Amino acid sequence: MGKLNTNSNAYIIIYSTILVIIVAFLLAFIFKALKPMQDANVALDVKKQILYSLNIRNLDGAEAEAKYAEVVKNEGEIDGQKYYACEIDGEDILVVSLKGMGLWGGISGYISIHGDEEPVVYGAYFNHESETAGLGAEIKDSQKWQEKFIGKKVFVDPSDGSEVALAVVKNVDDPTTQVDCVTGATLTSNGVNDMIKAGLKDAGKRCVQLFVKMQCVKDEPTDSTAIETKAKEE
Repeated sequence: MGKLNTNSNAYIIIYSTILVIIVAFLLAFIFKALKPMQDANVALDVKKQILYSLNIRNLDGAEAEAKYAEVVKNEGEIDGQKYYACEIDGEDILVVSLKGMGLWGGISGYISIHGDEEPVVYGAYFNHESETAGLGAEIKDSQKWQEKFIGKKVFVDPSDGSEVALAVVKNVDDPTTQVDCVTGATLTSNGVNDMIKAGLKDAGKRCVQLFVKMQCVKDEPTDSTAIETKAKEE
């Protein structure tokens, strides 16, 4: 029997193929084994972002899970936009999800709204995929900037909700509705403004209707379609 030629092309190709198959199998196995944990981490991160928009921060995983279950009474999705009916200290608060584009990639956020007669911002949180650290990334990293949204008027006509008053601008003329841009990140700030305008305009009158109906929704069993059903009754 001849000696195996480890320098032959056939040997190299067969060896490489077997090695690639083994590595691919191991990677697939690890991915499948870790996916439930990854999904759980993504879900927890979303819950934390919603809590951030409710001005609830600095909680570990278990604390965040417990607090989310306590304050979020119902949730639903309408035309791809998610809504969360919440209650804090007996007050109804509606959290609306937002998505948009920043300077370098996607941005997202949550704005919470409260107020029976005139909806105003209860809290806000924004996230990004690839904005510049120290500049555009401040929409996520600066809690101080996010807190500037608190108390701002949301709609021009609170009984309608079809025109959004809340805005991010370079020069603030109306402090009741406007927040100044992040310093050095005008384009990213413009993206946040466009996201707010489009997201809340898409919600439109529906957002006000849902806010009014929350008193009824929160007393019913949690159902992911409950908010959508309530809105479509109109």
